[in-house]
Amino acid sequence: MGVLIVIPARFASVRYPGKALVPLTGATGQKKSLIHRSWEAAQAVTGIDRVVVATDDERIRSAAEGFGAEVVMTSSTCRNGTERCAEALEALGDGIDIVVNLQGDAPLTPAWFVEALIDALNAHPVAEMATPVLRCDGRALSGFLDDRRAGRVGGTTAVFGAEGKALYFSKEVIPHTANSLWDDTQATPVFHHVGVYAYRPSALAAYARWTPGPLERLEGLEQLRFLERDHPVQCVEVDARGRQFWELNNPEDVPRIERILRECGMD
Repeated sequence: MGVLIVIPARFASVRYPGKALVPLTGATGQKKSLIHRSWEAAQAVTGIDRVVVATDDERIRSAAEGFGAEVVMTSSTCRNGTERCAEALEALGDGIDIVVNLQGDAPLTPAWFVEALIDALNAHPVAEMATPVLRCDGRALSGFLDDRRAGRVGGTTAVFGAEGKALYFSKEVIPHTANSLWDDTQATPVFHHVGVYAYRPSALAAYARWTPGPLERLEGLEQLRFLERDHPVQCVEVDARGRQFWELNNPEDVPRIERILRECGMD
């Protein structure tokens, strides 16, 4: 079985242009770009046959090759990371059984999150796609709510059924809960959607042929294209094991991520 990790990265991010190359300072004071740290996160995953960075930007290509990454150039017409993964897979050819989209703005993704997705697809041969969800503690939920009150887009939340099939994903904090005073370590009913996806190649190829639906366009969430086409998305609950997870969506996220890097001793 061939397992490929693709790290899609573009320079022209709508919310934070150039963020792929933003330096992040680790626990020892060492600065590494966002794309470099995301690549290191991919390298930590076990059971992977190949890791590539997929981009349409020569600046990102040069930076990635500079720290030893394999790069696949993709077109500037890709509307999101999933489309970029599909184009990269087409360029790389056959021999791949599972494609993992490890987004280039998620350098704090623990290896076991990705390994859980691969295990889920292996355990459910008919499943087309899987993505991790993480139950928010009070501290994480407070951060999400603070972002929304300030008009910032923070993390994405997910709601799903009893068997883990996704019902909806949103940049709003869902489900609504009247209680906004959670203890920092208290488990809440809100699940953070972690922006990692594992696909069967056939599902990835089909996705690239579909046009975005109204919900995907409104939310700006690529995974909603599967739900709008009645293709189930399997949510896999993962355990943070004491680690905090955060994506880099806005400039304000840089100090948060650097703080977590220091707390985790990541240089």
